[in-house]
Amino acid sequence: MRSSAVPKLRPPAPKAPPGAGRAPEVNLHPGDHHVAAGPVVIRTLLGSCISACLYDPVRRVVGMNHFLLGNRRYARDLRVTLSEAGRYGIHAMELVINGMLALGARRENLRAKAFGGGAVLESGDRADNFFCVGDVNRRFVLEFLKNEDIPLVASDLGGDSGRVIYFSSEDYSVHVRRIGGRARRQLARRDHRFWQEKIRAQEQLAAEPELW
Repeated sequence: MRSSAVPKLRPPAPKAPPGAGRAPEVNLHPGDHHVAAGPVVIRTLLGSCISACLYDPVRRVVGMNHFLLGNRRYARDLRVTLSEAGRYGIHAMELVINGMLALGARRENLRAKAFGGGAVLESGDRADNFFCVGDVNRRFVLEFLKNEDIPLVASDLGGDSGRVIYFSSEDYSVHVRRIGGRARRQLARRDHRFWQEKIRAQEQLAAEPELW
């Protein structure tokens, strides 16, 4: 399920996760999400963005997203889930959760693993607030899961590298490979463009008149 025209970077393959070669593989780009009630390996390439890997181990339903909170200003003293940007993060999470519920998952069974939120922008390139978006994304997903009482089973968040992740529905494992160097710089450019697109879309939506 795709919602962005951001340039596509194909994840390099880490060590094969369970189900690789047997289960269908789905590649997520920024703004995408995917849910499944059968065998699948969901992969993506993360920089500043976040992926929440959700699963119901009783009903054997899985889901994953790839999102980023876009805003021109971030307040450190405000809970991210209560901010304007947080509204769009909540939407990204509910898309996955509602999709899983439609496939038979139960909200009380949900478990989560979270990845991403890296500071992939070089220190000399901090011309706008994009340099802190990884930390904002990290704070958001932790707040959301806590507010929704969804246990966080594992996480690999923050740092200064990108990540390739593969989420397997076979045993709910997530294989992670860190990336740096030239690939990290490409990630930073991709995420920055996606961040700008999100801001423009949100500002356009806010400017539209309300109809009564």
